Amino acid sequence: MKEQIMQTTIDPQEVAKFEAMAAEWWDPTGKFKPLHMMNPVRLDYITSQIAAEFGRDLTSDRPFEGLRLLDIGCGGGLLSEPMARLGATVVGADAAERNLPVARLHAEQSGLDIDYRHTTAEDMAAAGEQFDVVLNMEVVEHVADPLAYLTACQQLLKPGGLMIASTINRNPKSYAVAIFGAEVVMRWLPRGTHEWNKFITPDELFELISQAGLEPVDRKGFVFNPVLWKWSISARDLSVNYVTASIKPE
Repeated sequence: MKEQIMQTTIDPQEVAKFEAMAAEWWDPTGKFKPLHMMNPVRLDYITSQIAAEFGRDLTSDRPFEGLRLLDIGCGGGLLSEPMARLGATVVGADAAERNLPVARLHAEQSGLDIDYRHTTAEDMAAAGEQFDVVLNMEVVEHVADPLAYLTACQQLLKPGGLMIASTINRNPKSYAVAIFGAEVVMRWLPRGTHEWNKFITPDELFELISQAGLEPVDRKGFVFNPVLWKWSISARDLSVNYVTASIKPE
């Protein structure tokens, strides 16, 4: 059964792409430069959504104390580490095994206790794992079966739990920016990192999330300004990168 699950949702070619870049996760000028640049706005959105959902005060030292959080597709730990610093009990899961030694070493050097695992959402759901928060950032466009994957994410949430999922819209602009711009012109990412036909529109993602048994409650755009050379959150512009928040009904 485990092998069957791995075949239905994990795309081995996608995993191989990220394993090839594993050593560069914490280099802000390397292949993950776009994520390093985007990380502050991702964290702003994530922390504000968690604080609102669970009534936490972000000005306190460890506002997420007592919350169990899963970071799926954790990579080198760019989101897992700040979540641990904010007090959450963090599990980081990744299908690309070579990412995990990098993540573990960096967490150890940072004095953080994070449970990094080479596993899938489906296998964790089958084992009965449950979380208050699931972070599902830039993963859904890399899986073979988005609905099966999101259903596993739903199963991993406790009733009343929060899933935050980000991905890339599918339209001519997203091809120009996320593929031609990022991979060909800027060379921020190796060619072939993304496949345009795997991108998902916001309406499609909301529909998939609803089919998986979650209730979508918010969506925003992450917008890159090439003049100011920085990212911001937009309530209107979801044309390329965007993020959603969903709740598991009580």
